[in-house]
This record gives sequence, structure tokens and C-alpha cells, in this order.
Amino acid sequence: MALNPRQRQLLDFVRQHETVSVEELARKFDVTPQTVRRDIKAMEEAKLLSRYHGGVGLASSVENIDYLQRQSLQLGAKRGIAAEVAKRVKPGCSLLINIGTTTEEVARALVNHQDLHVITNNLNVASILCDNPTSEVILAGGVVRKRDRAIIGEATSDFIRQFKVDIGIIGISSIEPDGTLRDFDPREVRVAQTIIEQSREVWLVADGNKFGREALVRMGHISQVDKLFTNIRPPESLMKIMKTSGVEAVIAAAKG
Repeated sequence: MALNPRQRQLLDFVRQHETVSVEELARKFDVTPQTVRRDIKAMEEAKLLSRYHGGVGLASSVENIDYLQRQSLQLGAKRGIAAEVAKRVKPGCSLLINIGTTTEEVARALVNHQDLHVITNNLNVASILCDNPTSEVILAGGVVRKRDRAIIGEATSDFIRQFKVDIGIIGISSIEPDGTLRDFDPREVRVAQTIIEQSREVWLVADGNKFGREALVRMGHISQVDKLFTNIRPPESLMKIMKTSGVEAVIAAAKG
């Protein structure tokens, strides 16, 4: 879902207050309750908010959005992010690419690159890049999570530790205002942490819906990243942290 400015402000307001009534939101943003309900319905369908008796609150921080639904959310933004990543990947690079619908778009954008060496724990990424006859694709072992074809677990992390790559390209579910990076599955988080450790540079790919979103498990901090590829300017508090930490923000235009 691409949020308009009012919807983004509404979502930020709910995040600050945890639960809010429809009437309070209507007064705050000087719109009718019907307009607020339409906004809430759209964000509920995107699993950004949840309706409760008499009001609205944040969606679950325990469970991620369904994979098929995530594939279509912010698709133009993800394709724009992937195009910016692809511009910066040189022929002959070695890459670690992890789980996520945005990293899968990155794989599609790299399918015509020459002589890449890719290690991944994402069956979808491996399938996409296998169409590139000049690239080598190495698939990590481990437990396959059936809903999104991700490979996770201790065996996956142990396998990845054999390699040291030029660039690790990772996705994330949540970027908090203080720079904390979070996701939903501890096994997935441990693999992402290993990818960071084994990469000379770390590139984080995340659409704007990830800013301030709630998720359960801490993966790391934005200061561990070299470049953040996104589709909107990050919140100012986060930009200050990134500047202090030397993290480059790459803002991508959406692609159809």
C-alpha cells in the first residue's frame, strides 16, 4: 500500500498513542469520521493497523504480513529500489542476498548482470538468478519455510560463515526511529546477522512502510549498514543517526 501524506500522519499518530478513537482521529486531521474509516480500512487490509472496539491500534508485532500480500504491497517502490541497487552492483561482484520480497525484486533487476557470484538463503532469489547464464548461484542449506521459500536455521548460518562477500543485500520488516532494525522470526534474524558479519559492505533495502513499523525481534542497528535504499526520505531522527554513522541514504523513484 502506498500511503498518502494524511494516511502516513495518521499512522504515525496511532504509533505514538497506541490506541485512538475514530472521532479523535477525525478531529486531529480535520476530516470526517467516514474518511478516517476508509483510511483505517485500507491500512487494516495492509496489516498496518488493527480495528478494536471503539478505536484503532497497531497491527500485531508478532506476526508478519502474509507473503502473497507482501509481494503486491509497494511493488512500484520495491522495483525502484531494486533498480538503484542494480546500478551500483559491478560485474564480477560477490553477493549475499537474504529473504524478502524486496530482495527478490533486486534479484530480478540483477538478472542481466555479468559474472555475479551469489550466495542466498532464498529459494525464489536462486530461481530468478539461475536464469543468468554467466552468474554462479550458491544456495544455503537449512530448513525451508514453506510460506515464502526462505531457508533458515543454525545450519543456514553455519553455511554462510564459509564465505566473505563484497556486498550483503538484506531486507527488514521494521526500522525504528532510533535506528533499531527488527524482524519477526528469530531464526531469520540470526541468518541476517550472519550475512552482516560476512559482508564487506551491507546494503539494506526497505520501502517506506518499514519506518516505525512494529516487529518483535531485534536484528541489529542502522549503524551496521553502509547504504539504505528506500523510496521516501527517512524520518529526520533516523537521518541524523545515519549521518552520524556514515550511512548513505539512496532514495529511489517508483517504477511501474
